[in-house]
Amino acid sequence: MATMADVARSAGVSVATVSHVLNGTRPVLPHTRQAVLDAVEELGYTTNTLARSLVTARTRSIGLAVSAISNPYFTEILQGVEAAALEAGYSLLIADPHDDPEHERKVVQLLHERRVDGVIVAPSADPHGLLAYLGRHDVPAVFLDRLVDGAGTDGGPRFDQVCADNADPTSRLVTHLAGLGHRRIGLVAGRPGLSTTSERISGYRSGLAFAGLAYDGRLLVHGDSESAGAEQATEALLSLGEPPTALVTGNNAMTIGVLRALGAHGLSVPDDIALCCFDDFAWADLFSPRLTAIAQPGRDIGARAVHVLLERLAEPDRPARTVRLPCAFVHRTSCGCPSPSEEGTPS
Repeated sequence: MATMADVARSAGVSVATVSHVLNGTRPVLPHTRQAVLDAVEELGYTTNTLARSLVTARTRSIGLAVSAISNPYFTEILQGVEAAALEAGYSLLIADPHDDPEHERKVVQLLHERRVDGVIVAPSADPHGLLAYLGRHDVPAVFLDRLVDGAGTDGGPRFDQVCADNADPTSRLVTHLAGLGHRRIGLVAGRPGLSTTSERISGYRSGLAFAGLAYDGRLLVHGDSESAGAEQATEALLSLGEPPTALVTGNNAMTIGVLRALGAHGLSVPDDIALCCFDDFAWADLFSPRLTAIAQPGRDIGARAVHVLLERLAEPDRPARTVRLPCAFVHRTSCGCPSPSEEGTPS
């Protein structure tokens, strides 16, 4: 098996230079770097990860704690995280916290005990235990998709965070439906306590206000971010003396539950009730009717979270920041429009 010394002799450089090229610990002239990489390829040299981690105190691994990995949106995020980590030369360890605060803290602790260099977490609705653990052990962390309240000493965020815009896109769905003549627009919101839920509720209410419609608390129900919960929540809306004529759903899983409830009542979309969704589906264009939706940049969110974490590892003392990425309004026919006039317009 080739050694680092063999690579150095073949490339005509020192062992230290080979180490700097392979570990990225110091800038190296482009032609020297290429000579080292050519020697690595020719000799079939492979890095001793364990030995390198002992020297650098880094394992070049990232922990990812994301619930509902089966959700298409989080699957896209996972793909973005994995691709960006691989490109940067990092391996990925994945755990599912199941949106349970105690389990969340445990899986992050297990990832930390595996000596990952940092963690990326989609936090639960009650992340106090998680925050305490990360703070106590000074774990480099990036929060993904869901924001966490808890200001740092400078009044800004305590941890780096990466998410999509939530309020304005939801407001756009509401104003679009209002523009089609709907006056009773319901919202099937997600799990209480999540920032995504509160921000989309805020967008719903601002959309109503912009359209000149009064807020009616009976038209806002919580589907717990899951299909079954959304089905029950929709049943509650349909039982009202004056049920809504249009619905906005807070995520893709809840859209399925809403459609199931409407079908059970023999209601047709959009003839009997219009529907707009937060979260697009890869197969949303195949639904009948085709779903008008807000598309989140899941892969970009995952990739950006990795880049932000690597920046944190390189500069541990830099101020924490929150990065928001724009969504896109995907105009189809479930809203009741005879033909879309725009496709994939940024929100």
